[in-house]
Amino acid sequence: MSEWRMRFLGVGNASAAGELGSASATIERDGRPWLTIDCGTEGLAAHVARYGAIPDALFVTHTHFDHIGGFEKLFVSAYFDPARRGRVRVYVPANVVPLLHKRVAEYPNVVAEGGANFWDAFQLVAVGDHFWHDGVRLETFAVRHHWPQTAFALRMPGSMVWTGDTRPIPELLAHYASEGELVAHDCALHGNPSHSGLDDLEREYPPELLSRCVLYHYGSAAEAREMRARGHRVADPGEALALAEPREPPAA
Repeated sequence: MSEWRMRFLGVGNASAAGELGSASATIERDGRPWLTIDCGTEGLAAHVARYGAIPDALFVTHTHFDHIGGFEKLFVSAYFDPARRGRVRVYVPANVVPLLHKRVAEYPNVVAEGGANFWDAFQLVAVGDHFWHDGVRLETFAVRHHWPQTAFALRMPGSMVWTGDTRPIPELLAHYASEGELVAHDCALHGNPSHSGLDDLEREYPPELLSRCVLYHYGSAAEAREMRARGHRVADPGEALALAEPREPPAA
């Protein structure tokens, strides 16, 4: 049995990233970073400060810059380190791959000397509804953020769900969080067309599911205090939460 934790590297929305860090997390296994979720500028800096190195493995939820803004620094760190070049594994939902490429990889002459491609620094793994990482099967599913099929959640069955940026998704979590998973959920005090607000979650989700939700992607420390005052669990930057052992997939 391994010891699993989810550590919030940052919990802020795009406007609060400077104060609270850009929304991202690292799943830890036996005290070591195992898989990091998203790579905003502040998120990558928090990872390096916490663990002393860039991630070995990364899952990308979507391509807004508070979630991918650290990729240029990640490229430099990986490409110019012979021990890391081509070894940083980047899992990207297949629908997101062309968006990520256009946002971060198409600039001409990624190094001034030429002779390099952006993806030379990484092992890009396009994923569908599931993928394997280090012997563990994880699942992905589309959420409701900004535009269809552009943002995806991550599930480790029996252990955790990271919703990524989303509006409420009750029918999806009824399925993908049906085994007692801890649910890290996008939530600010007030919602908008791309993000959940606290009233949205209280209206859409049953109490049992809400009791397993940990809220992140909010706008300020004051918002966090008010959401806690209404009885909800809210993540702090740097906080680590214990996770259940992930469920093994059924035998084929």
